[in-house]
Parts: sequence; structure tokens; C-alpha cells
Amino acid sequence: MLTTACVALSSLAFVAGHVLARARSRRDAPPEGRCKEEATFATLHIAAMAAPALRTGLNRDSARKAVRHLRALLGTQAVAITSTEAALAWDGPCTDDVVTYARATLAAGRPQVFAGEPHGAVVVPLTVDGTVVGALAAFDDEISAALVRTVSEVGRWVSGQLELAELDASRRRALEAEMRALRAQISPHFIYNALTTIASFVRTDPKRARELLLDFADFARYALRRAHDFTTLADELTCVDRYLLLERARFGDKLRFSMQVAPEVLPVPVPFLCLQPLVENAIKHGMRGRRGAGEVRVVVRDAGPEAHITVEDDGAGMDPECARRMLDDDPAREGSGIGLANVDLRMRQIYGDGYGLVVETALGAGTKVRLRVPKTQLSSL
Repeated sequence: MLTTACVALSSLAFVAGHVLARARSRRDAPPEGRCKEEATFATLHIAAMAAPALRTGLNRDSARKAVRHLRALLGTQAVAITSTEAALAWDGPCTDDVVTYARATLAAGRPQVFAGEPHGAVVVPLTVDGTVVGALAAFDDEISAALVRTVSEVGRWVSGQLELAELDASRRRALEAEMRALRAQISPHFIYNALTTIASFVRTDPKRARELLLDFADFARYALRRAHDFTTLADELTCVDRYLLLERARFGDKLRFSMQVAPEVLPVPVPFLCLQPLVENAIKHGMRGRRGAGEVRVVVRDAGPEAHITVEDDGAGMDPECARRMLDDDPAREGSGIGLANVDLRMRQIYGDGYGLVVETALGAGTKVRLRVPKTQLSSL
């Protein structure tokens, strides 16, 4: 990516020189120092206008949005952008030969100059990671060596933007694959414990066993679904409720649980399985080694642009350094399903580092995990 950025900057520097030369040729050109500054500003401004479209990849929509800016950058009579098969967009009076010119250039793999009436053309290939994906064609009534070099440099800059778009797409695909893998880490210990608990009721209380089995089926249906990476807070809380029914059957009166939820945050979109793992972790650590009852509390508050979620247990707690190591650990090595590191990583990947989990704990003082979720309506829903 750094190499691509360097190529882009050097290409823009060359084009700025071309713009400066054009400006100096005008009779009413400003003094040299100011002329140079204006040329540099104009080049960077026009490039900044074209870049967002090109960073989405090469297609008809991005070509249509970028082509007029590229024409302004080059100052030619017309500019066209093609794929390997067809013209995608053009600005100005292009000739019908643009596709023929582009194919000849793509076959040659290097810039080509074509004579024609009323305008000649300079056509350069556009590449992404060494593969030719299209062509940039500039039409003008006078084809000079300087114009050929300038179109070539603009073509290199456009190729750089398209390569950055491909890197963005590759990173996004890798992130989505990683998130799907993280989502899929359902705790095998919980499944084993739930089925064992259900089995214990089969003979003594068949009706209860049937109800618990249906609850387990509902939980599994939700936890193993593949529809979206996001759900609503209401659905996530329903999943927690199904999970708790199974854990209550296992621990009986030893597990106390309370939930306080602000109704206005129920429609807020949240990452899939971001809350249930926190409750599971609280029960796991809150009930460990206890002879008496343990309590887990969930509080969900409306905090303006965000929903604030707190999951707290009154267990033995832990050393704060141990909690920090848990968050820094590789989620794939946790070995117990979706743990704190998993949820923390997904939150930071989606919303940024400022939205990671906050763990407050100390030996003998229980553990509180805080989670912030923006209310932004995500298109993934």
C-alpha cells in the first residue's frame, strides 16, 4: 500500500508540473510563484474530487463520477474510461473508436497514440496488481510528447487508486471472514452442560425436560444462524433469556439474576452474540467455587447517541492484570467459546478502538464488564 501511495504522489507531482506549464503559457498568467501554488492546489483539489469514486473500484458508476474530474486534470477536449470490454464513461466529444483504441492498448500493455479527426488520442492501460483492468483515453486536437507523459502519469495515479480500492475490498473480505469465524465459537462446555441438565430431568420431570429442550433449540437456532452479522438488542436479550432458563435449571436457586433495560434502546442494532457471552462469563466466574447463591446483574441504559450495557457479578473477582490479559488474548486460543477477547475484538473492529470492553474487577470484589454501542442504523441489518 505504501508503494502505491508513493506512485500516486509522484504522478500528481508530474501532473502539477503540466498544469503549471499550461498556466505559464497564458498571457494573463499570474507571477511564477503564485502560478506554481495555484497549479499545485488545482491538481490536488481535482485529484481529491476524483479519488472517492475511484476508491470504490472500476465500474460504470465510479467511472461516470470520476471522468469529468480527470478531464479537468488533463485539460483535454475529451476523456474516456473503459473496462477490458466496453466504454464505461466519457466526458467531452469522444469518437466511436474509443473501444478499438482501448483494445489495441490493452493488447500492447503500454501507452498508445492514435491519429484521428478531429482529435487524436492518447490511451494508457489501467492496472491493478499487475493485471490490466481497463484503459484511460484522452482526446485532443494536438498530441504532444508532454501530453503523452501527462496522460501516462494520470493513468498511473488512477491505477493506484483502483489498487487501493482492491486492497480495501480484500481487507473488508478478510475482516468479514474473521468475524464470521469469531461468531461461530459457541461454547462446547455450555452445550454439554445444558444437555446434561436436560437429561437429568428426563425421568424425574419429563415435562420440564421437554420445555428445556425447546428452550435449548431456540437458543441454538439463534446462536447458529448465518443470516446477518447484526441483530437488535431486543433479540440479543431474548437469546440471553433462553440461555438463562437453561442455566437456572442447572444451578437452581443458587443463581440469582436481574435485568434492567430501558425500553427505548431495544431496537438498537448490536453485533450478533455480543451480550450473551458476557452473561455466560459472569455466571462462569460468579458461580465458581461458591457454596451460597451468586447474583448476576444486567443493566442497559439509554445514553443519548449510545446504549450503555453493564454485566456484573458478585463473585470472587480477579486481579486487574489477569483481566487485561484476557482481553489481549487471541480469541482463537480461548478454548471456551465466545469469550471476552472475542467480543472485545469484534466491537473494536466494527466501531473503533474506543468501543472495546471495559472490565472493572479486583480480588474479592466481583467483576463488572461495560459495553458501549452506538445507535447508528447499520445497513447489515
